[in-house]
Amino acid sequence: MIDWPEKEHYTAEDLVQIIRILRDPQTGCPWDKVQTHQSIRKNFLEETCEALEAIDADDPQMLREELGDVLMQVAFHAVLEEEQGRSTFPEICREVCEKLVFRHPHIFASSAAQNAGINGWDALKNKEKGRRTLADELDTVPATLPALMRAQKLQKRAAGHKVGPAGETEALAALRRAEEDWAAAAQAEDVPSDQAARAAGALLFAAVDSIRLAGLDAEEALTFASKAFCRTLEGGQDAARPEH
Repeated sequence: MIDWPEKEHYTAEDLVQIIRILRDPQTGCPWDKVQTHQSIRKNFLEETCEALEAIDADDPQMLREELGDVLMQVAFHAVLEEEQGRSTFPEICREVCEKLVFRHPHIFASSAAQNAGINGWDALKNKEKGRRTLADELDTVPATLPALMRAQKLQKRAAGHKVGPAGETEALAALRRAEEDWAAAAQAEDVPSDQAARAAGALLFAAVDSIRLAGLDAEEALTFASKAFCRTLEGGQDAARPEH
């Protein structure tokens, strides 16, 4: 048993120290001490999604709890990196602080970006990460992102290099062509499944591009539509229930 002193206020370093104690090979928690980046990878995603639910619900108490769970995931992965001698929590904090200062030269007078005369968020990120070509930029979009979100980020990066529809009119025309191709594939009896899947994917990709050019977020739009769908069905079920 650890003689842990009660505190009125806890800090991020306290959280990291608690994770270290839980990870102790001899005295730590049987579950915590055997986890790896890979074994708790999905936990990070789940906790993040729960925080998003709290944001959508505009529930401050729920959000406080869920943000704490996300912070715990960050601390846990930081301790795993510390154990492997690759980075520490202070190093992680320093790096993100330096990034924020660098990317806001209009706020921080000492920013290296300001001294180098770099303007614009994308230009700052490209300079920071050494991106020079469209291929460089596309490679930095994580493959693990939700499909709609990744498609929209790829399209935005491509648009910065003048690749893709020049405006909403061209995007809508591309969407109509994709709709026609999908309709043909869906109605044909002898179309291979992989060909139909490509047509379906092209339709979704074109829809995302059209939504992006309209100034909307495709991932959020589909999320809200799914929630509305569930609410409609649940309301219909409630109305259909016989009264007792």
